[in-house]
Amino acid sequence: MKKVSKAELALRNGQDREEIWIAYKGSIYDVTASRLWRNGMHYEHWAGQDLTDELPDAPHTESVFERYNKIGELI
Repeated sequence: MKKVSKAELALRNGQDREEIWIAYKGSIYDVTASRLWRNGMHYEHWAGQDLTDELPDAPHTESVFERYNKIGELI
């Protein structure tokens, strides 16, 4: 599995590159194809960062990450 630094993750924010990635509990997910993450933002959450601490504020559970491809691990 690909190792991804916080700096690399930050570049996949929907603005700097075509790919849109988010991290959750140390895993990196590609959400590029999701219409919910268009332009790198989903409600008040921004792509290109670790969203682990933000999930308690979301109206869904962590099972939502099953919809996306896990592409790496955050280092």
